[in-house]
Formats: sequence, C-alpha cells, structure tokens
Amino acid sequence: MSSIIYYCLQPVIYGVALLPFRLLYLLSDAMYVLLYYVLSYRKKVVMSNLRASFPDKSDTELKRICKDFYHYLCDMFLETFKTLTISKAEMVRRCSFTPATVELFNQLAEQKKSTVLVMGHKGNWEWAGNTFSILCKQQLYVIYHPLANKQFNNLMYKMRTRFGTKLIAMQDTFREMVKNRQEVNATAFIADQSPQPATAQWTTFLHQDTPVSKGTEKIAQKMNYPVVYVSVIRIKRGYYSVKASMLVETPTAENEGAITISHTRKLEQDIMEQPATWLWSHRRWKHKRTQPV
Repeated sequence: MSSIIYYCLQPVIYGVALLPFRLLYLLSDAMYVLLYYVLSYRKKVVMSNLRASFPDKSDTELKRICKDFYHYLCDMFLETFKTLTISKAEMVRRCSFTPATVELFNQLAEQKKSTVLVMGHKGNWEWAGNTFSILCKQQLYVIYHPLANKQFNNLMYKMRTRFGTKLIAMQDTFREMVKNRQEVNATAFIADQSPQPATAQWTTFLHQDTPVSKGTEKIAQKMNYPVVYVSVIRIKRGYYSVKASMLVETPTAENEGAITISHTRKLEQDIMEQPATWLWSHRRWKHKRTQPV
C-alpha cells in the first residue's frame, strides 16, 4: 500500500518541484490555511512549546510566532521538494554562505582538517547542506534516519545527494567516519533531537529541563575533529544565510559535557533571535528527568 501511495504522489512531487518560486509560495499559502486553520496540525504542541520556552511573552506575541512558524514550515516543506530541480546557481543565490564562513572552511581544508558540523532544525537545513557541497572543498556527510518506506527514503536520498552530499545512517556513524578518515571531510549532525533520558546530557534549554544527545560530542572526541557550529538564518521568504563559527578546535581537551552544552547554548541563542524558524511541532520535551539533579 505504501508503494502505491508513493507512485500516486510521485507526479505531484515532481510537479511541485517544477513550479516557479512565485507559484510555489502561493501553494505554500494555501497549505498554511489548511494546516493552521482547518487541520490545526499539532497546534497544541506548538503553543505548549512556545509558552514554556518564552514565559515572558504575551499570548498575542506567542500566537504571532505560532502563525509565522506555520508559514515557515509550509515554505520549507515545499522548498525541500524544489531541491529536485533547482540549479546550482539558484541554490547558492537562495542559500548563501557568508564570506567568513567560506573562508573558515577553506582554511580547514588547506590544513587538511576534517570537521564535525553541528546544527539544529532551524532555517532550511536541507538547503544549507546542498550549498555546502557546491561551495566547499570538503566532502560533506550528513547523518540521517533512514525512512521505513523504501521509495520515500530513496526520494529523500536523491534530494539530499544531488549536489554531492553523501549520507550516513545514524547507526553506522562512527564506523563510516573511521572508514573515511583518510579524506578531508565534514560530517553534519543535527543535535536537537529528543534522546533517551538515561543516556542524555541534561541542561536548561529555553527555560526547560532538557535532555541533549551526547553523540556529537563523543564522536568529535573519539575522532578529535574540530567542531564547527552552523547557523541557518532566514533573510526573507525563500532566502537564507549560513554562518559558521569554530566551537571547539581540540575536542579531546574539553571536559565531559562541555561541547554538548556549548552547541546547545548557540542553538538557544539562534532560536531566541529568530523564533519562528525552529521546528516547534517536534515533541522536544516529551521526556522528563527521572533522576535527581
């Protein structure tokens, strides 16, 4: 049945990918009305997350952020499909890297230093990966969760690898990084998932007791790769700017938990500066700490 659904949707997906951006965003506006006003898709989850994260904001402000988030979510969903047809030039124009970011990655490549990239579900992280593979000298690997549906997984694989990015299934991360250690590369981790509480680093994030995965830190220390934090900032509709900064140059010199706390603080700052462009519909705080602080 899932295969039938995929083959029925395939012409629609490619039809969306072929739309000019003006029509793409008209379609996104219609999706917004459907998701927000008709289906109320995860609206209770979004508002609950926003109220807990911004206790000082008024209900009017929170509702404005909520509406802006749904607009952004619909845009990003359709922008992801656009990756199937967008040109390299248009990709770089719409998701640009700051000059300092390009220089940072050029320096790391010249020094033959592979790196760990860490970021959150903010801005258009899919486009950021594509632009990296177009502009930067390093081979980019992205850690991902394979989808259960084989056809949809292949479609996402095609979109993410079209400009040269390679994917590593999460369960294979360390083994593949060791295998690739002879090349100069960058491995991207999206570190704001909701991990199992027992193995997580607990910290305060957006005013809430929050478990954070320690996987990025542990692998960076095992490989002793510099850790670079990546911000994806929405400039205006359909346009993003990517800014990267060195987080830790020598991970083995850091105390346990320091890298995890550091990249979590950077993401928190990004979200507070541009709150509507983070994935609020995710049940980020579904786990509670069971052990005493």
